[in-house]
Amino acid sequence: MDSDTKTTKTISLDRYGIKNADVKYQLSPDTLHDITLEKGLGKEASSGALAINTGKFTGRSPMDRFIVKDDITKDEIWWGDINVPFEPEKFEQLYKKITAYLSEKEVFARDVFACADENYKMGIRHINELPWSNMFCYNMFIEPTKEELKDFEPEWVVINAPGFLADPEVDGTRQENFAILNFTKKMAIVGGTGYTGEIKKGIFSALNFILPVNKNTLPMHCSANVGEDGDTAIFFGLSGTGKTTLSADPNRKLIGDDEHGWTAEDTVFNFEGGCYAKAINLSAEKEPQIYNAIKRGAILENVIMDDNGVVDFSDTSITQNTRVSYPLEHIDNTQPGSIGKNPKNIFFLTADAFGVIPPISKLTPAQAAYHFISGYTAKVAGTEAGIDEPVPSFSACFGAPFMPLHPTRYAEMLSKKMKEAGVNVWLINTGWSGGQYGVGKRIELKYTRAMITAVLNGEFGDYTYEDYHIHSVFGVAQPRTCPGVPDKVLSPRATWDDDEAYYKTAFKLTNAFRQNFKKFEKYANEEIRRGGPQRYAF
Repeated sequence: MDSDTKTTKTISLDRYGIKNADVKYQLSPDTLHDITLEKGLGKEASSGALAINTGKFTGRSPMDRFIVKDDITKDEIWWGDINVPFEPEKFEQLYKKITAYLSEKEVFARDVFACADENYKMGIRHINELPWSNMFCYNMFIEPTKEELKDFEPEWVVINAPGFLADPEVDGTRQENFAILNFTKKMAIVGGTGYTGEIKKGIFSALNFILPVNKNTLPMHCSANVGEDGDTAIFFGLSGTGKTTLSADPNRKLIGDDEHGWTAEDTVFNFEGGCYAKAINLSAEKEPQIYNAIKRGAILENVIMDDNGVVDFSDTSITQNTRVSYPLEHIDNTQPGSIGKNPKNIFFLTADAFGVIPPISKLTPAQAAYHFISGYTAKVAGTEAGIDEPVPSFSACFGAPFMPLHPTRYAEMLSKKMKEAGVNVWLINTGWSGGQYGVGKRIELKYTRAMITAVLNGEFGDYTYEDYHIHSVFGVAQPRTCPGVPDKVLSPRATWDDDEAYYKTAFKLTNAFRQNFKKFEKYANEEIRRGGPQRYAF
């Protein structure tokens, strides 16, 4: 498909220090697809999608992500292992090198927007060394109209050069690859890695600073959909918890699958113009929307194909993090404008491999803030070398690697907005029941869908003894009944054969919660601190 914003406009990149470049500006995805094939940088799958290999890096490199420490950021950023400071002088030095590297080369430039809400829309100019990187930017961001392109002036610039390698000893990086945000220059530079997720998450990280600090808007690492009556639902969750699967509801329209803002004007808007989905074990039966979106215009990353271009989605010989990007228009059931109203329900998804968290429970505002800061799920045996039993995994705000501010800032914003909007927050366990991983079994998807449908249809009552049981360890309110779900399934303890083993395992997990939360305690208010498990194991 040709871009409807095809333009004859030309631009110079001299003002960025990229001199005498052969600038290919705002090319259509069809043209970028063909250029990639002509240059031998990719292959065409039998579905018509473009298949490329991102090279050495098939995922993000969190330890090589930096933020320039300057007057804007020094007192705002939560500095540490996630947000690593970078000297302004070193940034200037590296910036001059990467722009010199791109000078006199063919480069691909694209002007796009982030943020679907007109009041928050941010213009971004992407400058890419490779054609398929530029096509990724078309897929994942919001394409301007012809009229918007005429006088387009970017607020941020992203320079992406996979072939440029830093010199760590001279440039101040950890190794040859890097992704650096500079809030004073409003610029991101990415070098030494072809993984496209670095481009997407760089802008997401920038918005996670800009929106709360300057716009009183909560940025969220979540998916969102909307019902026929305009009721918005939000799904937070780490990898493997079912965020994409559960938000892809044939009876509801998808707002977006990964990054959203919740505004002071009571709207929820998508940051992006596309989807970037995991492709491992993808099938038409399990994920029909994603599977059917893989056609010309989509980009497959690091997949294995046979001689006929047929993809083996189960083959992880390159990486388990195989991916596909595609524009939102590749999905039929999407929300026009990618904007919804204030959410009525928020779901925190966790795949509890210990099998002790209820499959559904209603959270108080304090509990919601606590669980939001914690961002819990569990790794299971076999996911990583050396893991032979469940291991708790915590990622603050369900997206710690992309959050420049202290997690409690986001949690307090969420708690305030929840109270103002009267939102119900639910903790959904898509993990195990009847025992931990290896003993119990995973909660059936049909039951999880039934629980979420019951919430969306308003079938659970308010906090009353008749309707809810307060969990004796986690303190959360678990519904006693749910249409389409056996009562026993709703009680994790009842599914275990051994009460003593259940409580020992439950207390083990609550202690892991407390240990993780210690690093947040001095920043969290008393209400949030009391939102966690209050029972102790002795």
